[in-house]
Amino acid sequence: MNHETFMRLALRQAQQALTDQEFPVGAVIVAEGEPVATGRRVNSRNETANELDHAEIVALRDLLGRRPEIVRDTLTVYSTMEPCLMCYSTMLLNGIRNFVYAYEDAMGGGTNLQLMNLTPLYQTMAPEVRILPHILRRESLDLFKAFFTSPANNYWQGSLLSEYTLAQP
Repeated sequence: MNHETFMRLALRQAQQALTDQEFPVGAVIVAEGEPVATGRRVNSRNETANELDHAEIVALRDLLGRRPEIVRDTLTVYSTMEPCLMCYSTMLLNGIRNFVYAYEDAMGGGTNLQLMNLTPLYQTMAPEVRILPHILRRESLDLFKAFFTSPANNYWQGSLLSEYTLAQP
């Protein structure tokens, strides 16, 4: 499987989010070497701001709306940012076990969650989970730097994530 090819698709989603002045996260869900769903962060600005419409959740809703019968444990989620705890656990609970991301979320990343230390439901998932970080990290980092340096964007400005991102070479 060509991880860079699918991450580039996720980066296109993230670029569109940035163009729309949204937080630049994009996601693509892949089945058997074919993209089957996409999503990008929405509602990260102004009066519609919420913490539900993350790119991975939008992509999962897209997938479940069009292909509810799909075998989920064979899917791979490509995300331009490490999935947060909400997105990661939602994907796990929906049967997804393969994660590829570009840029680490220094403030809210969820993939370091120690599943074996949680309840039995999550403990049974732990051996099946595969995580591959830093695919096209630089390209994703550049989008986040553009976002955090734009005065038009105020989402997570001044946060640990913003400071961490802007300090990256």
